[in-house]
Amino acid sequence: MLLFLYPDATEQTGEALLTKLREAGLQGQLVAERPRRVVRLRGAPQSLEWLQGLPGVQHALHALKPFQLALKTSEKHKTTIRVADHSIGSAEPTIIAGPCAVEDPEDLVSVARTLKRNGAHLLRGGVYKPRSSPYDFQGLGREGLELLADAGRTVGLPIVTEAVDERSLEEIEDIAHVVQIGSRNMHNFELLKRAGAGRLPVFLKRGFAATLEEFLLAAEYLLERGNPNVMLCERGIRTFSDHSRFTLDLSIVPRLLELSHLPVFVDPSHASGRRRSVAALAKAAIAAGADGVMVEVHARPDRAMCDGPQSLEPGAFEPLAEQIRLLASVRDGQREAVQ
Repeated sequence: MLLFLYPDATEQTGEALLTKLREAGLQGQLVAERPRRVVRLRGAPQSLEWLQGLPGVQHALHALKPFQLALKTSEKHKTTIRVADHSIGSAEPTIIAGPCAVEDPEDLVSVARTLKRNGAHLLRGGVYKPRSSPYDFQGLGREGLELLADAGRTVGLPIVTEAVDERSLEEIEDIAHVVQIGSRNMHNFELLKRAGAGRLPVFLKRGFAATLEEFLLAAEYLLERGNPNVMLCERGIRTFSDHSRFTLDLSIVPRLLELSHLPVFVDPSHASGRRRSVAALAKAAIAAGADGVMVEVHARPDRAMCDGPQSLEPGAFEPLAEQIRLLASVRDGQREAVQ
């Protein structure tokens, strides 16, 4: 249920409305946005007339989608997330880059310097690695997290890394700037609830067999627990195709931007599994409207302990970053001309 307040309703009016709802045993969440304020409601009675008679409410509307907090309430409704000195979801495309897994500290700092010099906004690196085989490299754990934090501090980049369970999430919350919930854990609802109650922005990857609705409902778990800082990331889905690791579903990008106010990212590295495809898919993602990309960059991909074949070499990152910025400026310029 959505309650649309009058355009001139103040924040105080919204708070008074929430108090009235709580007194009636209902749960509401105020969304402060322009040109009006909207309250999303759970446990609403059947009577729209009662709701529309509350102070400040212009009209009430049954939500047409099962996800309410992730849903746009107007065309201009867009969430921006501040991480360090960068606003994610703003006009400037966000570039997140780094190795799939934290390994050698000198290689990590070397890559981080290249990324910083060429305009990356966040440094990624896996320290807890959920792997298909129990014999594959599982990450350095807490040691790797501290190495990642040291590299970030050295070059001046905030860090993002993946949590695989509640214990790893607690460690990450102490050190990182953004926590990632990976594709394999998109349906881990207890982890989603815990991350939703946490203080860090959440980078949520789409499950490789998840529908759009399932993806947004996973985000709903985070939002419902009180965390408004959620990013969505398409990273490829499993299909019959065998020419790439996964099939990058770029068609979901404009649909997510149409339905949701949350920033939308694309991970072309995991989707393709081939470094030669990464740049083309990253640029296609920006052309499709994505707010940013996450790409893997490794100092020595041929020696990487995890996902070397899909990792860019540092020298390939500079032209890609420049092309992403140029493409985004052309895209946004055309959008403004149409409007």
